[in-house]
Amino acid sequence: MISQNSIAQVFETARVEEVIGDFVQLKKAGSNFKGLSPFSDERTPSFMVSPVKQIWKDFSTGKGGNAVTFLMEHEHFTYPEAIKYLAKKYNIEIEETERTDEQKEAANTRESMYLVSEYANTYFQNVLHKTDKGKAIGLSYFKERGFTEETIKKFQLGYALDEWQAFSDEALKNGYNIEFLESTGLTIVKPDKHFDRFKGRVMFPIHSMSGRVLGFGGRILGNEKKAAKYLNSPESEIYHKSKVLYGLYFAKQSIAKEDNCYLVEGYTDVIQFYQTGIQNVVSSSGTALTSEQIRLINRLTNNITVLFDGDAAGMRASLRGIDLILEQGMNVRVCTFPDGEDPDSFAKSNTEAELREYLTENAKDFIQFKASVLVDEAKNDPIKKAETIRDIVNSIAKIPDQIKREVYIQECARIMDISEEVLFSTLAQISKKEMADANKSYKQEQKAFQVVKSEPKPTAKINVQYELERKIIEILLLYGATTEQFEDLVLKEDENSGELVLEPVIQEARVFEKIYLDLQEDEMQFSDEQFKTLYYSIIDKLNQDDDFSTRHFINQLDQDMATVVTNILMEDEKYNLHDWERNQITPKEKNHSIAQLVNQTILSLRCYLIDQKVLSFQQETLNENSYSKSIMEDVKDYVGLKMLLSRKLGKVIG
Repeated sequence: MISQNSIAQVFETARVEEVIGDFVQLKKAGSNFKGLSPFSDERTPSFMVSPVKQIWKDFSTGKGGNAVTFLMEHEHFTYPEAIKYLAKKYNIEIEETERTDEQKEAANTRESMYLVSEYANTYFQNVLHKTDKGKAIGLSYFKERGFTEETIKKFQLGYALDEWQAFSDEALKNGYNIEFLESTGLTIVKPDKHFDRFKGRVMFPIHSMSGRVLGFGGRILGNEKKAAKYLNSPESEIYHKSKVLYGLYFAKQSIAKEDNCYLVEGYTDVIQFYQTGIQNVVSSSGTALTSEQIRLINRLTNNITVLFDGDAAGMRASLRGIDLILEQGMNVRVCTFPDGEDPDSFAKSNTEAELREYLTENAKDFIQFKASVLVDEAKNDPIKKAETIRDIVNSIAKIPDQIKREVYIQECARIMDISEEVLFSTLAQISKKEMADANKSYKQEQKAFQVVKSEPKPTAKINVQYELERKIIEILLLYGATTEQFEDLVLKEDENSGELVLEPVIQEARVFEKIYLDLQEDEMQFSDEQFKTLYYSIIDKLNQDDDFSTRHFINQLDQDMATVVTNILMEDEKYNLHDWERNQITPKEKNHSIAQLVNQTILSLRCYLIDQKVLSFQQETLNENSYSKSIMEDVKDYVGLKMLLSRKLGKVIG
């Protein structure tokens, strides 16, 4: 169990914009930050972070909360894991009691798999650094590759002994379940025996964006022809190779800072670049690049530079990955290395300044690169040249932005010495064909379903009372402790005419006191149970604490209630997703008329409740099918009160 003091210190120290900034590229939007949703596939930002309120809201999925809830949603952390992650990020020492064997056993499957993976990572590092065989074989190999001791420890590299059951037996001896050793792929289990998957390999742990160990890549050091050179952990509940990029955990901050990501092929390419001084580099770990991997990068930057070695066949196969990047609306450049060189060897033999200079001078946009690769193959063959041009235009067709498409068509026309009109015509044909194929596919899907005609659904009615109660909670959270001058209209007899008139009376009070007294006066109760709970909780906090803070208040709520509060506080922030200022539109700030907002909300709620009361009287009369003088007098009184409240609201009613 983590102590309350440690939890309070974590909440006090952690900054939501810094935590989320490790996973999402955030851009300033007024007093807030905005970015692409990490929970959905989108190209227009719908994700907002409020540094003032220390909360976030994803308008595409409806999710929201504080720094802890973000980690729980995005990284699937448990609450304690999220606290520990933040403590590690901000160098806070956690006070906790040791987990018992029973607590370990009670952990859910995913958590157990993470625990096993973390244990394996520590085990392989200890073997590398603290055993004779590890030092002689594994450590020697890494040092031969040019990796320093600091780099080896940074990337948590390790070694698996060349013994059939060394790791598995040690894990079992330490209380780890064979079921999770098998499900993570660390141990291969047969009916009558078990053995280590990564026997005799140097180990590269694969981390999530937050640093959790998801799986491993292992490189064999012997010359066994039957054994694969590289072996990865199999797919599991925690490891999906198509959704992971090697090195992203170490590169994410540099990618956001440099606003560019270098994409390489292997583990050692990443490590060598990082050691040389270029840290914004990741790898797809030898697998074909996927849309999910590209979206991971897109959260941090819109720019990718793909790095290839001099292998022409490999480059041609990788052109498909470039099309995937273009489909995501990203800017892609390509850089190749001289024959016989790859990113690992080139970074090893050059200084940081030389490497940066080479990348700057040799990175081409994808049109130039694709043309150079394909034109060399076409040479003087007109048919192949025509196929090459069509191939390039096919790539341009993947780009969602129309302006970019036009610019690239112009560039292609210049490089390939062909008219823009022909290229635009070809682009239109490709787009038309894609649209026709999409329509055909859609119609085929529809045939699989029986069409049933149904009456159009009635438009959902707005729950007025719910919205007004929600507004009261919002006002209390934002302005509850603020002192305001409230103007109330009181009925007084005119000295001259003797008629009752409304006269203004000014009263100074804190917002929460005004709301509480007004609701108490009419004995009004909240209809929504969550709002009711929040209302009394906020009033209690404001009464006790002169320095009421929404940030501290949210941190003390459970996850469900924290989400409700976040949704309320961030509702209006969605308008900051649009660049109003750029269009010379300045929305009015709500705090310019807090007193008026309070009065209007309370009066509107009272009017609504009177209407509901009158309706209930009418229904009662209809049900009894009789005239009731007492009911009619009550109705008259309520209508009179409604007239008075409406005058205060400045409304005209018929």
